[in-house]
Amino acid sequence: MGQLHDRMAEDLTLRNFSPATRRVYLIYARKFAAFYMRSPEELGAPEIRRFLLHQIEVAHLSHGAYRQVYASLKFLYSVTLGRSWEVEHIPFPRRRLTPLPQVLHPDELAALFQATRRLQYRALFMACYAAGLRITEACRLRVEDIDSKQMVLHVRHAKGGKERLTLLSARLLEVLRAYWRAEKPRDWLFPSRTPGQALSTESARRALTQVCRDAGLTKRCTPHTLRHCFATHLLDAGVDLVVLQALLGHHSIRTTSRYTHISVQRIRNVVSPLDLLAIPWSADQKAQG
Repeated sequence: MGQLHDRMAEDLTLRNFSPATRRVYLIYARKFAAFYMRSPEELGAPEIRRFLLHQIEVAHLSHGAYRQVYASLKFLYSVTLGRSWEVEHIPFPRRRLTPLPQVLHPDELAALFQATRRLQYRALFMACYAAGLRITEACRLRVEDIDSKQMVLHVRHAKGGKERLTLLSARLLEVLRAYWRAEKPRDWLFPSRTPGQALSTESARRALTQVCRDAGLTKRCTPHTLRHCFATHLLDAGVDLVVLQALLGHHSIRTTSRYTHISVQRIRNVVSPLDLLAIPWSADQKAQG
């Protein structure tokens, strides 16, 4: 894409998109250009439509991934190229049924942490679970974000640019102190091997995949699974939904309330209306015609 790539990168920066979003948008814009082996400036609505159909029918992208492709091309044509009419009439697919989030049992979490031999990754994964962090938020923590006096974590690189405070577990603080004594990070809490850069989310995901294999876990586990576990286990412990919304940094309570569907403890605490009926009943009672 050459100069067009650079212009799009500048536009994304000017719009104050997060580094992760900028990277994803640029990747899909390059894939679009590579698909036709031509510059997007020479392409229009028909080519965009065929490319998007290919992502659905051939590549079988998930709904979330397809949304990113669509958003990338919409930004490219609406903002960078100034040709919004090329994408404004292309339909966006209805959302598919979304499965409930995968949640690990406490025993599985313990096995995962024990199987994480490298101290940096153990501290990182524990932070995701203990504080309900997204992997991008965890990787971009700075040493100064750990407030041991008030026992809170300052999340500065949150989704949508919304800073927030979340809880700092006493056990996590112990792990972070042991990690700091061993590694002595100065700026980024979890630095990359490249000087001055934070640990990449791709490296964290690859490490977690290997750790799950080492721990013998059969459930699919990603860094976001640890955030799901944080939310569900706090609901099981009786934490108020509004408090949980603030800790997770959700804009809408509807997003947080999704976890009520997988909180087994909450479900078990509810009494079925059948059990409230004031009628005599025995298990071996015969049905009467």
